[in-house]
Amino acid sequence: MAGRFSVHGGMFGKGGDRRWLVSSALVAVLVVAPVVSLALIAAQGSGDLWPHIFAFVLPQALKETAILLLGVGVMVVTLGTTLAWLMTAYEFPGRRIFDWALLLPLATPTYIVAFAYLDLLHPIGPIQTGLRALFGIEDVRGLWFPDVRSMGGCILLLGFVLYPYVYLSTRAMFLMQAGSLLEASRTLGASRSRVFFRVALPLARPAIAVGASLALMEALNDIGASEFLGVSTLSVSIYSTWINRSNLPGAAQIALAMLVIVVSLILLERWARRRQRYVSMAQRVRRAAPMQLTGWWAGATIAFLCLPIVIGFVLPALHLGAEAWKRIAFAGVSQQIWQEILNTILISAVATFVALLLGFLVASAARISQARTAGVFLRASSLGYAVPGTVLAIGLMTPIFALDNMLADGLEKVFGISVGLLISGSGTVLVYAYVVRFLAISAGGVESGLSKLSPSLDGAARALGETAGGAMRRVHLPLLRPALGAAALLVFVDCMKELPATLLLRPLNFETLATHLYGEAARGTYEDGSVAATCIILVGLIPVIMLARLGRRRQFAHGGASPTQEAIARDIILGDGAPVSGRSAA
Repeated sequence: MAGRFSVHGGMFGKGGDRRWLVSSALVAVLVVAPVVSLALIAAQGSGDLWPHIFAFVLPQALKETAILLLGVGVMVVTLGTTLAWLMTAYEFPGRRIFDWALLLPLATPTYIVAFAYLDLLHPIGPIQTGLRALFGIEDVRGLWFPDVRSMGGCILLLGFVLYPYVYLSTRAMFLMQAGSLLEASRTLGASRSRVFFRVALPLARPAIAVGASLALMEALNDIGASEFLGVSTLSVSIYSTWINRSNLPGAAQIALAMLVIVVSLILLERWARRRQRYVSMAQRVRRAAPMQLTGWWAGATIAFLCLPIVIGFVLPALHLGAEAWKRIAFAGVSQQIWQEILNTILISAVATFVALLLGFLVASAARISQARTAGVFLRASSLGYAVPGTVLAIGLMTPIFALDNMLADGLEKVFGISVGLLISGSGTVLVYAYVVRFLAISAGGVESGLSKLSPSLDGAARALGETAGGAMRRVHLPLLRPALGAAALLVFVDCMKELPATLLLRPLNFETLATHLYGEAARGTYEDGSVAATCIILVGLIPVIMLARLGRRRQFAHGGASPTQEAIARDIILGDGAPVSGRSAA
């Protein structure tokens, strides 16, 4: 036989396998390089600006970031866990609808929700105008209304958009818990609320930690919503230090502080689920029967479940859709929007193709090679999702510009032609940033798909004289098409919605839907931005529908919910690489 096999199904070869391992190492280097570059940029020092940053910018940014993360963390944990328990422990009218409707806020990026509510809650917006008409108040300032441009407003809006991260992982954990265990607690005289707090909740703490960590990293990466709502987080400070003060080392120093917070969140999450092994087999036992709710209790439960859906998706989506319709009816669809749609699709499609290719490479190398370093390279290649877009952009600037200048000088000396900024000017650096940022999704999707393929397929291929690479191309790749399709869709939509990295790395005069929306919000022209926002929401609905159908299919197949493909991919960065369905987040 041409090779031998491990108990994990890995194929051990010589030269061919070594080439896969080297290729995987190169991908890992490409992902880690921006972080190393960031440290080198920060070490240059920011000159006379650093005392100002240290005394005024950094303390305020750290304070507001800490308050924001604390508030969002409390809100997503409370809301997501409560919703997960209601959907697991109780039966009521419309429960099947809420099963997928509670995922809808995932389709609306945080900056779009903030953009919509700034217009909705404006003194001359529809809500305040309607209330003044209802109470007969003619003075525009005659009605007191809480200001959405505040820390409280930012926490509430981010919480209502990001709670699905906690809801998904926690509900899956509740569904895995043994029905006999929960029912035994009831027979001992414990009320359903006592069973929740004393039995179900402690067992679900690792899953809650996974979801909360992902939600907090999303909040930390946000730049649009925070800036729109007047909150000076670290992401906003990085952007303003670089763009407004033209100080890249100072921005890199703030970015390093932000990276420390990200690493702390990951370590906190791992510590919180350190005892997950005690519940890893729960998916094999009978689920507890949900309790039927009727009358007043059923009505109150339905009203509570509607609240996050309406605030996190329905209100902003309907308002933006109506504004977009009015804008199109009045002035048609501008040529600029068509160009931005084309730019968005083109740059996202290229990044998706490259991310899938590299994700397949590193995941396949981990299966083929016997070296433990292959798994390390896979984990390293997935670290980009943990790096916020602003931090990633700062880390890419110096090496990319240096390479640009070197290429331009070389081509001018050899061929006598001037090409300008070949890499950054063509959008290549933006594709690089997208690939680094979302490689975890493609690599996680491929790894999850490969884990379901029997090692006997590898053995049969190698026994017939096929190389490791040939087996991957001819046997595994056709079988991985569903996993690759799901990963491609998720990567594409995430690239489309990415704002921080796009703002900082886009070429001159290159606009996407996300940057167009940001510009219109900065100018206060909300009607013009509504068309771009509606396009992003409509595209964002596609993976939400797909993920809801995937979850429903698995519930029917296994009697319980399983994590979405997105959760599998994104959770790669937080753990040891095992599929979520076999871990606490399942």
